[in-house]
Amino acid sequence: MTIEDVTPIPKRNGSSSDEIVAPLLPKSQGDEVAYDEFNGASFSGAVFNLSTTVIGAGIMALPATMKILGLVLGITMIVVMAFLTDASIEFLLRFSKVGKNRTYGGLMGGSFGNPGRILLQVAVLVNNIGVLIVYMIIIGDVLAGKTEDGIHHFGVLEGWFGHHWWNGRAAILLITTLCVFAPLACFKRIDSLKFTSALSVALAVVFLIITAGISIMKLISGGVAMPRLLPDVTDLTSFWNLFTVVPVLVTAFICHYNVHSIQNELEDPTQIRPVVRSALMLCSSVYIMTSIFGFLLFGDDTLDDVLANFDTDLGIPFGSILNDAVRVSYALHLMLVFPIVFYPLRINIDGLLFPSARSLTTSNVRFGCLTAGLISVIFMGANFIPSIWDAFQFTGATAAVCLGFIFPASIILKDRHSKATRRDTTLAIFMIVLAVLSNAIAIYSDAYALFKKNAPRE
Repeated sequence: MTIEDVTPIPKRNGSSSDEIVAPLLPKSQGDEVAYDEFNGASFSGAVFNLSTTVIGAGIMALPATMKILGLVLGITMIVVMAFLTDASIEFLLRFSKVGKNRTYGGLMGGSFGNPGRILLQVAVLVNNIGVLIVYMIIIGDVLAGKTEDGIHHFGVLEGWFGHHWWNGRAAILLITTLCVFAPLACFKRIDSLKFTSALSVALAVVFLIITAGISIMKLISGGVAMPRLLPDVTDLTSFWNLFTVVPVLVTAFICHYNVHSIQNELEDPTQIRPVVRSALMLCSSVYIMTSIFGFLLFGDDTLDDVLANFDTDLGIPFGSILNDAVRVSYALHLMLVFPIVFYPLRINIDGLLFPSARSLTTSNVRFGCLTAGLISVIFMGANFIPSIWDAFQFTGATAAVCLGFIFPASIILKDRHSKATRRDTTLAIFMIVLAVLSNAIAIYSDAYALFKKNAPRE
């Protein structure tokens, strides 16, 4: 299918179309859809949209990675992952320019033909559906509560108003889907989400400030212990367990599927590199601070989803109010992140199912059916997948690592235009080896732990 532009592209000198048209940011439809009032996205709007793509639910699992790695190795891994993410995005942008491609899918198609484009679409489908299911799970846990191992963790609304049908998990997710997700998912241009993206980043910062404030108060009062700086490796099993954090860290930085979309809507597309670096610096800072203060606050009791720790007595004045503020701020943040991740998902599933159809923007029926169908699938998934760590491990070890590292590195090694330097090739090989080995070990470690947990006791 030639998916044409769901977003108006401002006029610019030297622009050219893809040799192979593919999703993630389709071509302009010319006179078919006109948005004369749109003169290009601003730098700040692009930074907020990309930052929102990065900062999602991954931040909730990062304090748990500190529990496994220790602060020194954990912070080092966040910084390394940020640099590798920046390098992989630079690969995509540079080789897109060389090949005159305006999309990630077009670049994959140019390097590996139609199978490469389809593989990219499937990876976006798996990754984004998995991530959006995680968002719904967290929102349901925060607002409606959950029962785990026979223990019921009260949700915010249940704590405020008591148990009623309208604040049960299914009802909360249904109301959120119909009143928040569905309206925001109907925008056909990613720049239309810049204000909700700015608000979502602000809410993530609010979560960080409150967590930091609680940690500092307890640190002053002597209520927290010194966190572990290095991993606690006592045997081979604990060593292999270190690798289980890699899929979580990979998922936390995946934003590659929206980079081309944001670049093509920029008023000055040459600003995309500063946009990427600004967003990664902002997100890395938030990640590091959240990891430090979250692990400092809860130590070895840090749960896979640190939000679940905020339903206990913090031992400080106004602890229950601060608990609710933390959880509500992040639930609202995830609601506003949802549409920015949903945007490329819809385009790619359309390209996968309707390869010969006209532009998605020319068919309101197809646009509406795809939107409703995808949201329904995500809604059902959120009611059957119990743990965000399970979802992160699956998507992070498969689709996310392909989108973030394996695909960009493969494009470099293919080098269809003979533009890769020796440094590019070396870094690409390093990315693939690191991605394949670490994620294979992570999958093995998780499978072994699951088998051991479910093995019959003698």
